[in-house]
Amino acid sequence: MRRTLFVALLLLALPAFARAGKLVPLSAADVPALLKPPAHGMRILAIWSLDCAYCEANMQTLAKWQRTHPHDIELVTVATDDVAQGAALEARLKAAHMEAYPALAYVEGSPERLDFLIDPDWGGETPRTEIIRSDGTRQGISGEITAAQLQGLP
Repeated sequence: MRRTLFVALLLLALPAFARAGKLVPLSAADVPALLKPPAHGMRILAIWSLDCAYCEANMQTLAKWQRTHPHDIELVTVATDDVAQGAALEARLKAAHMEAYPALAYVEGSPERLDFLIDPDWGGETPRTEIIRSDGTRQGISGEITAAQLQGLP
């Protein structure tokens, strides 16, 4: 019952863009909801792009870690590529075995604007991991994340 209530609250807190199994556009208007602290635990944004050599491994590392903390960590993938490249994005997510996670892709004409809205200190490099904790604190990590970095997260 408690888990069902948690999942129901989580789904209500997130807009329709955050549903697993379907690539959904991410616009500037959607960013505040994406960055809103979760009610419990943390939300991790696995930010990636089609031309990123380390993004697939980074997403898989984050997914493995999320599976060890299923009640405390919500994982969302965010492609910095245009959602119009949907077939390529979905194929890459499937190849990385990430289709079970909510998947977003940029829809704005200026990807730099969305990069800035997600994190003003981020230069747009991928892979990027954004951690949003329930207490409102945030942390951004550029580059492929390591097990040691994950272990250091509360």
